[in-house]
Amino acid sequence: MRAVLPFIALAVAVAALLIGRDGESHAGTLHGHVVRVVDGDTIQVRLDGGRTERVRYIGIDTPESVKPDTPVQCFAKKASHFNSALVDGRDVTLQTDAEERDRYGRLLAYVYTGSSFVNRELVARGYARTLTIPPNVAHADEFARLARRARQAGLGLWRACT
Repeated sequence: MRAVLPFIALAVAVAALLIGRDGESHAGTLHGHVVRVVDGDTIQVRLDGGRTERVRYIGIDTPESVKPDTPVQCFAKKASHFNSALVDGRDVTLQTDAEERDRYGRLLAYVYTGSSFVNRELVARGYARTLTIPPNVAHADEFARLARRARQAGLGLWRACT
């Protein structure tokens, strides 16, 4: 039995490393209520526990409308209004990816209202471009495909800002 113990310990250590590697994606699900729409890709959400978080949508980028020292960009107000129509005052589900926060401390998430995937809607309807920042890439291929279609169809910012 003593001769087997080192092998068992080694097997447990290897299994823990493998599970940890798969678990590097600290993906999790949070629920809350949108209390403010900041712009086309950022919202404030009161989480079920009562804490309010600034949430930045993963994988997309809308034109800037509130960035300090930056003029309002083409289609920014429309993107912000469309985002408001989708989420303002609504309950949301937030799905995190590999990294939970950006360098500004914002919670990074894929945002859902009911059965609507908000990040996807913004790209598909031409209100957002893709912004892939590894390791948060769970929907990168899908967003790239949708952005191509929106651009080819001349939707939203692809028509107004080219």
